[in-house]
Amino acid sequence: MAGKVMASKKRKEKVLNIVATIIVLLFAIMVLVPIWWIFRTSLMSTATINQYPPEIIPHEWLWSNYSKALETFEYWTYFKNTFSIIIPAVSFGVITAIFCGYAFARLRFRGKKLFFNICISTILLPGMVTLIPLYIAWTKGFGFGDTYWPLILPFLTGGGFFNIFLIRQFFMTIPMELDEAASIDGAGRMRILWTILVPSIKPAIVTVGLMLFIQIWNDLLQQMIYINSMSKFTFAIALTNFTGSFGTSWPLAMAATFLTILPGIIIYILGQRSFVEGIVLTGMKN
Repeated sequence: MAGKVMASKKRKEKVLNIVATIIVLLFAIMVLVPIWWIFRTSLMSTATINQYPPEIIPHEWLWSNYSKALETFEYWTYFKNTFSIIIPAVSFGVITAIFCGYAFARLRFRGKKLFFNICISTILLPGMVTLIPLYIAWTKGFGFGDTYWPLILPFLTGGGFFNIFLIRQFFMTIPMELDEAASIDGAGRMRILWTILVPSIKPAIVTVGLMLFIQIWNDLLQQMIYINSMSKFTFAIALTNFTGSFGTSWPLAMAATFLTILPGIIIYILGQRSFVEGIVLTGMKN
């Protein structure tokens, strides 16, 4: 009887694994096919693109489309502008998320639980609700119109409470005995934080950094609202104008598009292991 139960359980697990594998493959195809289509289109001529049936793999790979695209598409200017926002914003977001997460996980202060619950409820607040008040505050109140500051300074609050929550959950999984032992040896709070706790939560830090990177990289709406000068355009804004820049030359447009998404792909590949680990291992202690 026990053998039949075990055999039935193994069959169910096998079926579930097969179903899960199929679902993952379908999602992978949904993500990879558009990227491949952009890449193959960037290496074709306009006449070849309009052929039917379409070529899945180009017969002739026109790498010259990339050099032609770079002559019109100011790639390195947009690259510099984009990372002028990303580098300080991600740095501010990660550092402040670490401090706030540490405070909620390790420090004791009056109203801590209430304050934590209020803060975590802000995750449910749609960004559109605060869009107009923030625009008025940044442009009229602080005079930061047509600058990068409205896109950077909000990350001094951790870049959103979910990032703080993620860091806090990782801190909660680290035994307090480590803090106490280091304190007995004469280490202060800051030394304990940066030499003991922070190295222990590297996956969470990488996860927060990648999520902040993706958030800023894809934030077309706010970039269009606050940035007006063409010399300050980022990748997100520049790509909205790619049809006007290249006319009907889709190979050049797709070459510029692929060059634009390439940095994001590379950064994710470099940090994906820690990213997945950070998501999977997030503790749920209260």
